Amino acid sequence: MSVRIKIHKNSELTKPLILETLNRFSKEGELIGTGYRNVIKILEIDGVKYNIKGFKVPNVINKIVYRFFRKSKAERSFLYADKLLEAGILTPSPEAYVEFTSLFVFGKSYYISKQLEYDFTIRKLIDEPQCEDYDNILRQFTQFTFQLHEKGIHFLDHSPGNTLIKQTSDGYDFYLVDLNRMEFKTLSYDERLANFARLSPKDYMLDIISDEYAKLINKPHEAVRERMYYFSEKFSSGFKKKEAFKKKYYFWRKKKN
Repeated sequence: MSVRIKIHKNSELTKPLILETLNRFSKEGELIGTGYRNVIKILEIDGVKYNIKGFKVPNVINKIVYRFFRKSKAERSFLYADKLLEAGILTPSPEAYVEFTSLFVFGKSYYISKQLEYDFTIRKLIDEPQCEDYDNILRQFTQFTFQLHEKGIHFLDHSPGNTLIKQTSDGYDFYLVDLNRMEFKTLSYDERLANFARLSPKDYMLDIISDEYAKLINKPHEAVRERMYYFSEKFSSGFKKKEAFKKKYYFWRKKKN
């Protein structure tokens, strides 16, 4: 396998440092999440903490697709991070991406960003509906999402864990992570409202989000809320069907083996 390393112009990392870090990636570092599909770890490089996401090796078809026809998830994460920052949207500092390829297929890839110390994610509002400043946090988050939409940013993985939140003296700063699925275009009315569907099945959250978003786009609250409910229920229904299929499939495969 040959290796391709692209380092951001503002990064202090070097190719030897990156390769040395990846050599210890499997044995060292603080694991974030379960590591079931992609593996995310925090590792120190010269005393600085970095967030390194190792993407799962793609299936046989995508090994060819990512080798010749499509940018890898690591490269997209890197490029999209730069686009966000240029648009004034916060995301942890992009540092580098790494791809391992052979002559005909794509292998492992990594996206490296500066580790961000944050206070919580939107998931806190789902798990702790009585948390302090709940209404204000959710309304500021809605305003942040509105700014994404106004700037032509369609964040397709707009889910509870993918916005990191830091409390400041003026309110809250929002940072997007898990960046490899985005579109940059003018969003339709339905695309804007459907973009909230992954966040929560909780009606009381959608009531606040829809109220704030309706004010921002100057539409009747009832109409916005009804449409948001529709997209949320549609996503939840599809998600449940998908999970049921996975359980059935993996049960069958386990039984067969």
